[in-house]
Amino acid sequence: MSVSVRVPTPLQRLTAGESEVVAEGASVGQVLRDLEARYPGIGERVCDENGQVRRFVNIYVGGEDIRFLQGLETAVSDGAQLSIVPAVAGGA
Repeated sequence: MSVSVRVPTPLQRLTAGESEVVAEGASVGQVLRDLEARYPGIGERVCDENGQVRRFVNIYVGGEDIRFLQGLETAVSDGAQLSIVPAVAGGA
C-alpha cells in the first residue's frame, strides 16, 4: 500500500528537504520500516531502542492519533495520509 507521509521540519534533512514523501506498508509499523529503508536515520528519531514510538512523537493516520488506535499495528489503506508530529512544549 502506498501511503503519503508528512515529515516535520526537523526530519526533512533526512528526506532531502521534502515535507511529504511516499512509503509502503499495510500498517504504521511497516510504513516506518519502509521510511527507514528509504531515508536512513528517520527510524531512530521516531522510535526508541525498543521499537516503540518515542513519547515526544505523535503519529496520526487520517487525523487519528495511533496511540488511541492500535499503535504501530494500526492499519493503513492505500492512499492514506500519515503525519509525524513532534510534541511541542512551552510556556511562561
